[in-house]
Order: sequence, then structure tokens, then C-alpha cells
Amino acid sequence: MMVLVGRPAPDFTSAAVLGNGQIVEDFNLKAATQGKKAVVFFYPLDFTFVCPSELIAFDKRYQDFKAKGVEVIGVSIDSQFSHNAWRNTSVDNGGIGQVQYPLVADVKHEICQAYGVEHPEAGVAFRGSFLIDEEGNVRHQVVNDLPLGRNIDEMLRMVDALNFHQKNGEVCPAQWEEGKQGMDATPEGVAKYLAANEGDLA
Repeated sequence: MMVLVGRPAPDFTSAAVLGNGQIVEDFNLKAATQGKKAVVFFYPLDFTFVCPSELIAFDKRYQDFKAKGVEVIGVSIDSQFSHNAWRNTSVDNGGIGQVQYPLVADVKHEICQAYGVEHPEAGVAFRGSFLIDEEGNVRHQVVNDLPLGRNIDEMLRMVDALNFHQKNGEVCPAQWEEGKQGMDATPEGVAKYLAANEGDLA
């Protein structure tokens, strides 16, 4: 497992199924996200158990990500044809339906290895999520073990935190949510923030 925060996100080019259902052989991360933020998330396998709930949850919040200027990209070690079949399987039959974001095929495991999320025994990806800024740098990552599904709202909160920091220059303290007060990154700023907000940290 590696920490990519503060480092450039590994670029990749691979086959993928796009959000419109088109299969392409040369989906490129940098080209697809040029000048935008991105969430790249890894999941173990198509046609499994926790995975469809996560992919559907990302799809249900997809427009929220788009409204915040964020591209969403899913990656697993399955082929583009498996991704396509899963998209064309109804939700009530264990499929994911026509999700609106690309699903990338990592059949050689090169992408999950580059991001440090390959399970050492199972040979699939852990549930890794990476928030990448407009410059292509990783600003947040979280990696869950296989049985533990993600909280999509938490990733949206991290997007809000990064947007807030970029816009205002302030840092985001614990329990920060959009609309709450930020903090100046100075001793005086810490004292001022804690004096007014200590009770909200419970």
C-alpha cells in the first residue's frame, strides 16, 4: 500500500466503457480530466456483492459531482466487455444499469498496482478512492478492505473541502462541512476558531 497524496496521480490509458455506453480502446486519464478535478475509484470485480451498491451510489450522486466540477471514473480488473455486460444487466438482477461515468478495464492489473491498491492475495483491487485536483495531483485517498463499502457523501464532503480551501485559502478543521467556518492556518486562527466552534467538534 502506498500514499499518493501530494504526488501526481499515475496516468493510464486503457479500454473502457464510457457513460454513453460506447466502448473505447484508448481511454486516457489526463485527457479525460484535463483542467478538472476527478474521483478515480477502484472496486474488486463486476457481478459481485458490495460493488454494485457502490457503483449505483456513485451514479445516484453523479450529477452532484459534476456540479462541483468533478469527473468520476471507476476501475476494476474486469474487461470492457464484462463492464458492458454489467451495465446492460438490470439492477433487480444484480446489475448496475446505465451508470453515467466511465468504467475502465484494468485486465493487466497495471493501474491498480500503480495506485497501490491491489490485494496481495486475492489479486483484485481494494476499494480505493482518489481525489485528484486540476493539476493532476492526488489530494485525498482512502482505501477500504473488500467487505467495507464506501460512503459517497464523504467523498463529496472532501470535494467541498478542497474547493473551499482553493477558493478561500483557509483550512478545513475536523467535522467541517460546506457552509461551516474555515480556519486560518496560524496560531491566532486556531485560537479564534476553537473559541467559537469547540462545541461543534463532538
